[in-house]
Formats: sequence, structure tokens, C-alpha cells
Amino acid sequence: MNVENKKQFSNKKLTNPSPNSPKPNSEEVKAISPWRDAMRQLRKNHFALAGFVIIVFFILLGLVAPLLTPFAFDEQDIINRLQPPSAEHWLGTDHLGRDIFTRIAYGARISLQVGFFAVTGALVVGSILGIVAGYFGRWIDMLISRIFDILLAFPSILLAIAVVAILGASLENALIAIAIINIPIFGRLVRSKVISLREEEYIMAAKAQGMKNGRIILHHILPNSTAPIIVQATLGFGTAILEAAALGFLGLGAQPPDPEWGKMLADARDFIQLAPWTLIVPGVAIMLVVLGFNLIGDGLRDALDPKMKN
Repeated sequence: MNVENKKQFSNKKLTNPSPNSPKPNSEEVKAISPWRDAMRQLRKNHFALAGFVIIVFFILLGLVAPLLTPFAFDEQDIINRLQPPSAEHWLGTDHLGRDIFTRIAYGARISLQVGFFAVTGALVVGSILGIVAGYFGRWIDMLISRIFDILLAFPSILLAIAVVAILGASLENALIAIAIINIPIFGRLVRSKVISLREEEYIMAAKAQGMKNGRIILHHILPNSTAPIIVQATLGFGTAILEAAALGFLGLGAQPPDPEWGKMLADARDFIQLAPWTLIVPGVAIMLVVLGFNLIGDGLRDALDPKMKN
């Protein structure tokens, strides 16, 4: 066997491993998954974990509220109104003698539900409009983009007030208003991502093979757009809860006797010097929930951004 044949034989051995050669470990294959790697990065982020603990605490607080307190959220006791925190009333009572801890616990349900449904509605509608605008372009893109620009031209809280004023003051209408003002945020984010993806080689190859637009969007565009959508949705939770509290403070959100945190702030503003705990407690609850979602959102952004990975 000459030298050239030996080289060819050695190359074949290197490029064609035998069936008995060790196969890659399944755990090593899983480790290269981008989502698995993102979760690993997220677990290393102490601030994101702190945010997760805060949100889980308030979720559990809302779920087990009836088990934690013997009072009803609308139970009045005028004799014990404006009582400071005590063994009987852990966080004191308000101007109608209602237990503040009970109202905070039940209010967690309202705030988290508003955040979830408002963000979900804005995410679905905004993502659909953003995908259609970014993928098809031309006059469709121009029309949808101008709608986004009009919605973004108004201050968000003023637009929400206008929507609630038209529909009527209620928690459901406040939820719709919050969803509407967040639609262009998701829409423009998804549109910019789709525009960058539609020129990729694998998209062009899919079109060349005759794949229909719907299938390309479903199997290629949407899966590669999920990372920024997830980050924005997490951050949007905190924004939605703040907007719901603002509408409740103005009397345009949840109506009495619902224990909405913004409405609790509005009721307590006349007693800020006499009973400051009635204002501090719901304010701290809003701050903690918004902080928790922001910490999780920042952690997800760092974990899903390749430039931020170690």
C-alpha cells in the first residue's frame, strides 16, 4: 500500500466512524438547546430568581386568601375603623373598618388577572398584526404601521381613560383599554423581528420549494420571534398592573367593594396623616409586584440575548 492509499484509508477512518464508536450523550445534546441554555442562565441570575419568588408569593397569596384570614374583603366594622396593625388585623383596618391584609390578598387576584388577560390580548392581536405587516409589507405594512403610530401618539394613560370613558367604568372595560394601548408595543416589536427574518436564506429556500406563506409563518417566522415576545410580555405584566392601578385610582377601574389596589390608594389618600398604613400597604404591594415582573423580564432578556451570555 503506497503513501497516498494510506492517507485515503486514514481519512476514511476519521470521517466514517464505526458503529461501535461512542455516541454523543443525550444530556450533551440537550445542553446545546438554546432554551435549555437560557434557563441555565436565568437560574444563575439572582435578581431574576428574587423576582420569581415575589411573583409566586403574590400568586399563592391570592389563591389561598380565604384560608389566611377569617374576614371577608367587604366586611365592615365601623367601630374598629382606622386601627393600626395588630394581632387581629395584621396590616390594620381602613376607613370602613375592613381588614387591609384581607383586601390586599384578594386584590392580588384582581391585579394579576388584569395583567394576565390584558397582556395576553395585546400579545395575540399585536403579534398577528406585526407578523402580517412585517411579512407581506407594501400597503398592508403601511396601513398597520400608521395605526400603530396613531395609538402610540397618545399618552397611554390618556388613551386608556378615553377608552374607558367610551365603554364605561368597570374592571372588564379597564382590561380592554389596557390591552388596546399595549397592542402597538407588541406589534412594532414583532414587525421589526419579522422584517429581519423574512430575508434569511432558509426563508428564501422555503419559498423556493413552494411552501405556502401560512406554513412559513407558523413553522419558521413565529418560532424565531418568540424570545423578544416573551421578554416584552413579562415586562408588560408590570406595566399593565400599574395602568390598572392608575385607572382604579381615578375611579375608572374596579368598582366598590372590589379590593383593587389602585382603588385602595384612592380611598386612603384622605387619611395619609391619620392612618398612613392604609396608603403604604397597597402602594408597597403594587411596587413589589411590578418590581418582580421587571426583574424576571430583565433576567429573561439577558438569558435570551446571545450577546449577554457568558
